[in-house]
Amino acid sequence: MLDELARRLAQPIRDLPSNFMLDSATYEHGNGLGFDGLDFYVCGRGGVLGGVDASVVSAALVFFNPAMIRERWDRGARTMGPREAASEFAGCLHRWSTEHLDEEVDFGRLAALLGRVVQAANPAGAPLFAGWRTLTEPVAPAELAMHRLNALRELRGALHSCAVLAAGLDPLVALLIRTPFMAGVFGWEEPYPDVELAKEAWAAAEAATDRAFGRLLKVLEKGEQEELATLLEQAHSAVR
Repeated sequence: MLDELARRLAQPIRDLPSNFMLDSATYEHGNGLGFDGLDFYVCGRGGVLGGVDASVVSAALVFFNPAMIRERWDRGARTMGPREAASEFAGCLHRWSTEHLDEEVDFGRLAALLGRVVQAANPAGAPLFAGWRTLTEPVAPAELAMHRLNALRELRGALHSCAVLAAGLDPLVALLIRTPFMAGVFGWEEPYPDVELAKEAWAAAEAATDRAFGRLLKVLEKGEQEELATLLEQAHSAVR
């Protein structure tokens, strides 16, 4: 039952916060701060880890080419401190939420339900989730709901990364199965390996991710679990 709920939640958890990461306004803001393109993404997302070496950021951003992360992290660090960059990055999410989400959704209730899951979750093995959880939360309901949803996006991403690695899959292979069109953006260059024989193992890793994430939802009563799913689906359809 919880596995099925986790599968139902997976798409809105992945998709909703990713909207601000793909929004040109985010990178215009980053450029205004002095960042070069995707440097703002790397430093903004990884900045919750603090002033660490690029290898630590690569360890958290499992599916990215470590060479690309090092180049952008080191260059971005000369523009702004990591925690400040993370705060600016989060601010872009908050502004996107205000500008692009339909106010008819009960974001206050959604934020409350998400908050209980976020606060109860064990951050072990999920450094980006743990770091994001230390950021100051916004007050406006839509902003708060998306802030907490991004925390869960980082947590689910970490659970999936662990499942992929435990299955013996190379991160690039897993990326090529799920989102092959993102390989170049993630810093990988062709020729790419063939992934056909790895698809079964990837599917098993995805199922393991759902099982792990489903256990996190036990903090909510059954009626609240359904309420969370319904509100997330409404929010997913409320993007304008």
